[in-house]
Amino acid sequence: MPLAFLAALAASLGIHVAALFGPDVELFGGADEPVTLRAELQPPPAAPKAPAEPKPAAKPRPKTAKPAPLATAKAAPEAPVLPAPPEQNSEIEQKNEPTVASQPSAPPEPAKPLLPASGTIRYAIFMGTRGFQIGRAEHTWEFTEDGRYRLTGMTETVGLAALLKTIRFENESSGRLVAGGLQPELYRTRKNGEDANENADFDWTAAAVHLSRGDKTLAIVPGTQDILSLNYQLAYLPRPDAGASVGVVTGKKYGRYALDSLGEETLELKAGRFRTLHLRAMGNDVTEIWIALDHHRLPVKIRFTDKKGDVYEQVATEIGMP
Repeated sequence: MPLAFLAALAASLGIHVAALFGPDVELFGGADEPVTLRAELQPPPAAPKAPAEPKPAAKPRPKTAKPAPLATAKAAPEAPVLPAPPEQNSEIEQKNEPTVASQPSAPPEPAKPLLPASGTIRYAIFMGTRGFQIGRAEHTWEFTEDGRYRLTGMTETVGLAALLKTIRFENESSGRLVAGGLQPELYRTRKNGEDANENADFDWTAAAVHLSRGDKTLAIVPGTQDILSLNYQLAYLPRPDAGASVGVVTGKKYGRYALDSLGEETLELKAGRFRTLHLRAMGNDVTEIWIALDHHRLPVKIRFTDKKGDVYEQVATEIGMP
């Protein structure tokens, strides 16, 4: 193999490895932050004046009929805005009630997990469609009897990719398990053993999340997930085959994404044979997730396609449950 080709391959692989595992890339929906829409009410433009019509010749009137005085045209005054009845005002106020609660609410009742109390799923990470492995990943989960959960994730380079650039990225999500599924409270990240500064603190009483990157607080919708808990929240969607909309916090930003269902597919993977549901979220980048319908809806395959068309696949190689 020519030396120039090897050098080009190494350079390209190093760039892709840095992009995939670097803290500036999300593996889910790389769309920009939502743009705030502003609406301003302005008076409509004045209608153009019609050309003046010639005045008709005055007709003789009977002497007994007294001519009526002509009214001078004036702009009609604006109609006063009448207050709505008390019942209507009450209804309007309820509809426009802010999502931020004025007083702390009681913590929700814990729910039973759909997964076993603990388990591990391991993945191989490939670049492109030719099966060139550049990394591996491992997810673990734990549900406690008091209704809490803890998820940990680890991704690292292997093989030639590790020789070119050794990267180990770790993330962790912890929170409560409620009737609607996972409710994250803390999301933490580390890169090569150091804080990656892509952390998130959820405040469900205020319906907000604080991001360490940029030191900003953003409003969120109920059911919002972090980048790790999202994969396991899919098990709690009432009708994933009908699609869904979900809020996602990546550690740097928050956005809402539509999950489209592409139907069922059977996958032959190293971890086994799975009947899966293929879900897709499209933005500037595209993320696809295959959840195993007969295995607790675990994510057994994840495909990320960036805006340049580069493809990365994360495929399950082993699932361990007590």
